[in-house]
Amino acid sequence: MTTSTIENHRIVSRDEWLAARKELLAREKQLTRERDAVAAERRELPWVKVEKTYVFDGSNGEVTLADLFNGKSQLIIYHLMFGPEWKEACPSCSFNMDHTDGALVHLAQRDVSFAAISRAAYPKIAAFKQRMGWQFNWVSANGNDFNRDYHVLFTKEELATGKVDHNFKLEAFPGTDAPGISVFFRDQSGEIFHTYSAYARGTETTMNTYNYLDLVPKGRDEGGLSFTMSWLRHHDRYADGHFADADMPYWPADALSAR
Repeated sequence: MTTSTIENHRIVSRDEWLAARKELLAREKQLTRERDAVAAERRELPWVKVEKTYVFDGSNGEVTLADLFNGKSQLIIYHLMFGPEWKEACPSCSFNMDHTDGALVHLAQRDVSFAAISRAAYPKIAAFKQRMGWQFNWVSANGNDFNRDYHVLFTKEELATGKVDHNFKLEAFPGTDAPGISVFFRDQSGEIFHTYSAYARGTETTMNTYNYLDLVPKGRDEGGLSFTMSWLRHHDRYADGHFADADMPYWPADALSAR
């Protein structure tokens, strides 16, 4: 919504507002039913057996993918963009992670474990995690194939071709690392299966701030931005707007030019 639309918004009687609200409510209910139907289809997707043994670096040394289940049968992985050479994690991913800690105790009650995985070395991860005040489990891929296998890491040679394997198709992408969510199931015999992955706006449902913004008159207010999330900062940097990585390797080039 533009400023002019806000300033010249239609004003009606309470009865007219109620009629319009009920009309929108019908659409909202339709959307809820559709979302439930899509969620059911998601659960019915076939699974792929994980054949590799992935080893990560964590707070207590090396851990495997199986260890990340932490006694649960279901595991959600957030692919958190934090490259080995970067000084800090991606602000957009950090925004997502700001919504995570409060959910952990509730996820555990539904047999779900959570972990974030990044390419940065674990000491760098631990320092940034402490700075952000986060509690969720966050490990380093430590140079293994996990990020490549789940399509959140691209080589410079691939980027140079103009298209990479991202979000289930070949498309242009602005950098080497991508965010995403991947889900796994572990059966009683210890076998692990990949059940689901989502990328791009498919990760948006975990960012509850956006759900709140969608309720207010100005909405997300991103329409005039060259990159929709360029307004974001790490939660301790809104006052000064500082980025430790001057080249902002986690965002498109137009976000850098718009600073």
